[in-house]
Amino acid sequence: MAGRVMMLGRRAVVAGAGALALPSVGRTAAATTLRFVPVIDLAFVDPIFAPSAQVSRTHGLMVFDTLYGLNTRLEASPQMLEGHRIEDDGKRWDLVLREGLLWHDGAPVLARDCVASIQRWAKRDAFGDALMQATDELSATDDRTIRFRLKRPFPLLPYALGKVAVPACFMMPERLALTDPFKQVPEVIGSGPYRYKADERLQGARNVYERFERYRPRPDGVTDWTAGPKVVHFDRVEWTTMPDAGTSTAALQAGEVDWVENAAHDLLPVLRRVPEITIRVLDPMGFCCSMQVNHLQAPFDKPAIRRALLGAIDQAAFMTAVVGIDPAFQHTPMGYFCPGTPMANDEGMGALTTPRDPARVRRELEQAGYKGEKVVLLVPTDSVAQKPLGDVAGDMLRQIGMDVEYTAMSFGNVLTRRNSKGPVSEGGWSAYCGNPQGMDWLNPVAHQPLQGNASYPGWATIPRLPMLKAEWLAAGSVGEQQTICRKIQQVAFEEVPFYPIGQYKQPTAYRNRITGVLNGTATFWSVRPL
Repeated sequence: MAGRVMMLGRRAVVAGAGALALPSVGRTAAATTLRFVPVIDLAFVDPIFAPSAQVSRTHGLMVFDTLYGLNTRLEASPQMLEGHRIEDDGKRWDLVLREGLLWHDGAPVLARDCVASIQRWAKRDAFGDALMQATDELSATDDRTIRFRLKRPFPLLPYALGKVAVPACFMMPERLALTDPFKQVPEVIGSGPYRYKADERLQGARNVYERFERYRPRPDGVTDWTAGPKVVHFDRVEWTTMPDAGTSTAALQAGEVDWVENAAHDLLPVLRRVPEITIRVLDPMGFCCSMQVNHLQAPFDKPAIRRALLGAIDQAAFMTAVVGIDPAFQHTPMGYFCPGTPMANDEGMGALTTPRDPARVRRELEQAGYKGEKVVLLVPTDSVAQKPLGDVAGDMLRQIGMDVEYTAMSFGNVLTRRNSKGPVSEGGWSAYCGNPQGMDWLNPVAHQPLQGNASYPGWATIPRLPMLKAEWLAAGSVGEQQTICRKIQQVAFEEVPFYPIGQYKQPTAYRNRITGVLNGTATFWSVRPL
């Protein structure tokens, strides 16, 4: 079923390793240490508290585990579970934990831990919320059995609990899972293949993980993304945050690090000249970028202003700023679902494909009621992708006559400030650009900013969207789902919860002294030294 659900300014090029000063990343570390450069600093170690931070999800996959795993065909299968039983015409699910699972502090994993974890996650995730709305009772009937009593069948339950899209449903001990989901857990204790070394963390520079010796991989199945046995071959993984893409590229060239999560597109020619380096796109769904606006504050509280701004969105300009002109790495035009997946469609796309005319948009904004209100644009300067997206957005908004305040800050500070619902004069915001992964935009249930129920920063309230999402969940076929998604996209172009600004594909790069890098997102089981 889960397989069917899915139907559901540029930098200077580095000429050589010596062209940039290399950071100290442990040249004498043991051979069983994997040196990794994440796309951005790990600002939040609690992936439920930071529900849209992909780096927190990647960290979470190392430390925590999930009840179900997902393969690259988007099929869910038991992971922490031995299996499940479905009774009462699909309205009762009993999920049975595997024997011998342990938390990193040595305590056994119990069903009540998982119940609390699911409940906490569901308060931050649209798919989790839909699952809980369909649930009469979620309980632990014994130490190993998690029971869902449903109001109505919910065949997507394994997919919901196993999805990798942020936020993933990570399991935590009950004492941590009872933490308010809008506050960070006080410590990082999971049951995953790696333990987090909080004592070795250097904020903004380093995070360290060590093999959890008592982790028990699944005894069966095929290792594919987060599904199947998670077998660890490195005793230690060190994440080193680099100041910029040029520095990480030079470090990879020189062998100072083993793996750079996101290889800069404009530096790919440099990396391709090094035969000891492999360059791959792990996730063909790539990143679906967006410009989110604040529906609570002027000027974007007015639907007419949001619609007028559609005429200024130049998706090709946004994508070129991130990946350059190589068509292999970008896709435009893009609507409200991930291109190349079954729910993507062309409904309403004329709003993005007609000729762009800033002067016309300026006139339409005035007619729609724009009165010169300040637009505070949040731009994370430490994000290789979001910084150029923000730059293009700022130029575009100025060209159409908006009073833009370009507010540069770290990615972590953007995540924090975007939670403010106050006016810009009191520390609020108007717009920011993001680059969620394509897997986040596969269907209307998992698509966080497309909920229309004021649950996502931007707080769009569009009653027709929750109604259509409910119809999609009840649909009896993929064809019906696709018809509903056409209606959803039509509503989205009318009400504009946010602006889709293009899809790009992101290569990763690693030294050939490691092998076993899986497709999907960056994961650290299966990877081994040569």
